[in-house]
Amino acid sequence: MEENNSLTLMKHKKNHKCTTNRIQHRFHRALPSFQTVLLSVILSCAFGYSLPRTPTCSLSTSRNHLRSIESERLSFIRPNTMNMPNEKVMTLSGGGIDDVVPSSTAAKQTFKLISSMYATTGVIYILAKAVFRVVPIALEPWQGGIALSSTQIGAYIATCLFFAYAEGYKGFQLKFTPLVVSRALTLNASSPIHHLLFAPAYAMGLFHATRKRMTVSWGVTLGVGGIVAAVKRLSYPYRNIIDAGVVVGLTWGAASIFIQYINAVISGLKSSVDPALPKKK
Repeated sequence: MEENNSLTLMKHKKNHKCTTNRIQHRFHRALPSFQTVLLSVILSCAFGYSLPRTPTCSLSTSRNHLRSIESERLSFIRPNTMNMPNEKVMTLSGGGIDDVVPSSTAAKQTFKLISSMYATTGVIYILAKAVFRVVPIALEPWQGGIALSSTQIGAYIATCLFFAYAEGYKGFQLKFTPLVVSRALTLNASSPIHHLLFAPAYAMGLFHATRKRMTVSWGVTLGVGGIVAAVKRLSYPYRNIIDAGVVVGLTWGAASIFIQYINAVISGLKSSVDPALPKKK
């Protein structure tokens, strides 16, 4: 009797052990499926991307098959960068890949942006420096100077309006500014070093331009210098009136260069204006 009881007890222990092994085996089979589901949830929350759905893996699916599914998904998330060409970079926008741009092209565009920005800001600096020198003189009648008569006030206002139209709009906005921006955008990595160093003068057409363009540019530069020297000899308040017009015209010109250059950058560093470059022989 005791022998029969011991045999029965051993059978129960053996059956219990087998049951435990089967549960552990099923748990280990289900574990890769759980890892896959967890990976999908993480990707969905972090990147807003849901992996392609595959049929639900049953407990009878082999572990090797589940591992192959995981490896395929991981290879989709982390592509093999060794096979990607080094000369190309990805442009990311809106959480996705928009385009594939050669890195050499991106470097050229960056260099073009920097050189053209240096040229245009150099011209703006020259104009702004002249404005800051003349502003105190232009404002002198309104800051404790001798009061202007009604006729002189009318001349002051008329001079500002004339310079705004003739110098600011006609001279700068329609002619000089488009030329400066267009020539600045011709600078690139292959430009001669002296073109890059003296980019503001290059943009103004003082060198490396057609003969007509250089004649006009140098004529305007020397003419403005002569007018400035002559205006300095005028007495109060006539010098102040003319300087007020100069301030308005130069400020308009500097603002037009800034605005047109920003528009050119937005449009892709392009300009439809003839840069007046000399013809190649």
